[in-house]
Amino acid sequence: MSFNTPAGTRGARQPGGAVVWFNKLAKRLIRRGGGRFQGFDALILTTVGRKSGLPRETPVGWFQGEDGSWLIVASAAGAAKNPAWYFNLAAHPDQVQIEVQGQKIAVVAEELHGEARETAWARITASAPRFAQYQTKTDRELPVIRLARLPQ
Repeated sequence: MSFNTPAGTRGARQPGGAVVWFNKLAKRLIRRGGGRFQGFDALILTTVGRKSGLPRETPVGWFQGEDGSWLIVASAAGAAKNPAWYFNLAAHPDQVQIEVQGQKIAVVAEELHGEARETAWARITASAPRFAQYQTKTDRELPVIRLARLPQ
C-alpha cells in the first residue's frame, strides 16, 4: 500500500479560496441527491488528518472497481501537487470511511500502480474524459486509489 506519487513541476492552479464553501455545498447536495453531483457518482471521503488527527470530509467522484471496490482519482483538477486528502490517506490508509448512497462504510485505501493502475485509468477516462484532460495539465501521474471494504 505505497502512496508515493510525487508532485509535478507544472499543472493547473490548485483549487483554493472558495473550496471550503464549495465542498460544504457539494456534501449537502450529495447527501440529498442520492450520491450524484455534477454528473458523477459521488461519495464523501472521511480521512484522518495526517497532522491534526481530526476527521476530514471531502466530496469526490468515484468509479466502480472490478471487484466491487470504489476507485477515486487524486486529480486536484490537474494541479502540480496532490490534494491534501491524498496525504491523509497515505498517513492513515486503514482509518478511512466513505459515505455513499446514505451508507457509511469503513474502507481501506490502496494506491494502484503498474498494470492495475493502467486498467483502472482506462476505465475511468472512458467514462469520464474530464480526467484525461486533467492529466494533460500536469506532469505528475494522477494517483488512482482503490477503496475496499474492511473485512468484518
